[in-house]
Amino acid sequence: MPRKLDLRTGRPVWSAYRAPAVPTDSLIRDVKTDVLIVGMGISGAMMAEALTAQGHAVICIDRRGPLKGSTSATTALVQFELDQPLSTLSKIIGSASANQAWRRSRLAISNLAARIAELGINCSLSRTPSLYLAGTLLSPSQLRDEADARRQAGIGAAYLTPAPLAEKFGIDRNSAVLSHGNIALNPSKLTAGLLLKALERKAGLYAPAEATAIVDKADAVVVATRDGPAVTAQHVVLATGYELVDIVPATAHQIRSTWAIATRPQPRKIWRQAAFIWEASDPYLYMRATADGRVICGGEDEDFVDEARRDELIGDKSARIAEKLGRIFPHLDNRPEFAWTGSFGTTTTGLPYIGAIPSHPRIHAVMGYSGNGITFSQIASEIVSASINGLDDMDARLFSFNRKSQSDKQCIIT
Repeated sequence: MPRKLDLRTGRPVWSAYRAPAVPTDSLIRDVKTDVLIVGMGISGAMMAEALTAQGHAVICIDRRGPLKGSTSATTALVQFELDQPLSTLSKIIGSASANQAWRRSRLAISNLAARIAELGINCSLSRTPSLYLAGTLLSPSQLRDEADARRQAGIGAAYLTPAPLAEKFGIDRNSAVLSHGNIALNPSKLTAGLLLKALERKAGLYAPAEATAIVDKADAVVVATRDGPAVTAQHVVLATGYELVDIVPATAHQIRSTWAIATRPQPRKIWRQAAFIWEASDPYLYMRATADGRVICGGEDEDFVDEARRDELIGDKSARIAEKLGRIFPHLDNRPEFAWTGSFGTTTTGLPYIGAIPSHPRIHAVMGYSGNGITFSQIASEIVSASINGLDDMDARLFSFNRKSQSDKQCIIT
């Protein structure tokens, strides 16, 4: 069952904004349902809302409770640009697959924004452009190639040289790719809103309830919990984030540590159009603004998962991130009012693993790796719900556990 991680430490900025309370019950007896979702973070919430909207009986369990895992630590740059540039991803999995992965990611942003509007969830959603700045990983000429690759895939992109970059956004850099169509939001309010919609449709939300064993039978899946009661379901969706479940295949992934800060509100000092900013460097740097004018800035990732070591670095990493923020926008107050750290997963391709586990067609996993976790959660809600409904999603193969590429190994059940 889930390999437990201390997913976050410090004080995430979202603690400054009160999300609606999500009531839960205690699991005191065995229950049956159409679909059991393990996890009540953003991935589980999107699955619960989608499946209940389609008429399925749904139960959600979580060993902590709603919004208490890594969801509240996300910086919520909800963007379609994948961690792997399109020009790079094409070399790994082929241009046709890479183009389609990017197009599906862009479609997911559009679908998510429309769904939030349809449901009337107040999560401070705003549409924002994004700037991908040249850095140590992509030179200006390579960034120009990236813009060309996106346009050839049908994805709008503009290559900015220093003069228009400074004129339009007040940023002194030698080049950037400008994109449109991304959204900023409050992830805690979105997750709570989705869970409350599922609850209105009679979903059962149980917490704390920790899954301890999964038995896959011919006609159902039985999930035992630590306190005794079991849940029998026609399908199980594992939305446990970076706490991997033993039954999930061993994939070409890595758990890393990351850090982030948020400043005080300073709406009059925010750069033009409040664009997302992402630097093509290692370690990378990214930033966004909140609806009330705070600046969220993060990065400085390192390849280790030792929680104690990660937590000890909050002060040092926060200072480094603040210094980098100050270099790009010297007029900002870059002092951190919030600082936090967390664990997150990456894959070689930057693509998630989504779908039924090999040899276990009733058990579906959502492993939304990389900096596109919310985007991938939306894609997962579409692909997994289609599968549960007996339908084929045309892009399911791109994210499946059985996919093969030069870098993502074929999976083996552990």
